Amino acid sequence: MSPIDDLKVEYCPDRVEFKRLGDIVRIRNGKDHKSLGDGEVPVYGSGGIMRYADTYAYNKPSVLIPRKGSLGNLFFVDVPFWTVDTIFYTEIDNAQVNPKYLYYFLTTVGLGKMNQAGGVPSQTQSVLNELKIPIPCPDNPEKSLAIQAEIVRILDAFTALTAELTAELNMRKKQYNYYRDQLLSFEEGDVEWKTLGELAQNLDSKRKPITSGLREAGDIPYYGASGIVDYVKDYIFDGDYLLVSEDGANLLARNTPIAFSISGKTWVNNHAHVLKFETYAERKYVEYYLNSIDLTPYISGAAQPKLNKKNLESIKIPNPVTKEKERIVATLDKFDALTCSIKEGLPREIELRQKQYEYYRDLLLSFPKPNAEVAV
Repeated sequence: MSPIDDLKVEYCPDRVEFKRLGDIVRIRNGKDHKSLGDGEVPVYGSGGIMRYADTYAYNKPSVLIPRKGSLGNLFFVDVPFWTVDTIFYTEIDNAQVNPKYLYYFLTTVGLGKMNQAGGVPSQTQSVLNELKIPIPCPDNPEKSLAIQAEIVRILDAFTALTAELTAELNMRKKQYNYYRDQLLSFEEGDVEWKTLGELAQNLDSKRKPITSGLREAGDIPYYGASGIVDYVKDYIFDGDYLLVSEDGANLLARNTPIAFSISGKTWVNNHAHVLKFETYAERKYVEYYLNSIDLTPYISGAAQPKLNKKNLESIKIPNPVTKEKERIVATLDKFDALTCSIKEGLPREIELRQKQYEYYRDLLLSFPKPNAEVAV
């Protein structure tokens, strides 16, 4: 047997009863918050904390379950809180179930897929009340709660590690942004300045958009404004290039980099500019610089933001000597590998820890169901 099986034998030798959620919690509706004063009490909506108020709706540990919007976005709260009408809160019978145990189990049942409406995703109390929750050793409440507490302890250890890594990543990102801004800050008289059109060769004329229905599937990445959108059979570029978003809301929101390098055989549609540079250092230097500055003065259109070719090529870039560019790129590459790369560094470590947590969570919370019982 696996260590998880051993744990279940040790802590859960007796039967498991699947109880209705409605028999172990009372689901409550949230209320409007606009009349509340400011304070330190978190006000939750389906997307998370909206503000802090001076009054609470409930002050005991609770699992918050979205009623509208992001249905799978659960929250465990163990401080006084207020909820608005887009999210339910639960009054939990802690003589039957450990609140944190309930939270962990509910993250496994796929609430995000249980939409009860045709428009905005919605959930109802009647459906939630019928969810079946495994309660080990139901005839021995003391033992049952001890088993639940042990499961919570193990899963808390995984989530604490992920939280530590995430906090470190956020600190590293701040450090990276600080050094990037320091390295890429130049006064007008310190270095020569050139337009992007003078530094790069624009290959936009070679782009070819293909509608999704006409793309032939393959293993060649097909790029759009914010990265890979598909994989196709053929390619139009082969080499190292810098893509810069031409249109889309991300030009203003900047949720993802608007400049990113590509290599090898690729296909690019007409939503990303294609720039070619003579050296790696030149390309990466411009990539780092474009992602560090405000491009609003070069963007046209409010409803449909656009960075056209003329404006792109007019962007002024500080142009230090080659060795200085190489030094700047080498320094930022090290920070980038640690804080931004999804293939290595902290993001990769966090991804692996999250998968490990989900694996053990599903094993710990997987109990055999009686043949007559079928979970909702």
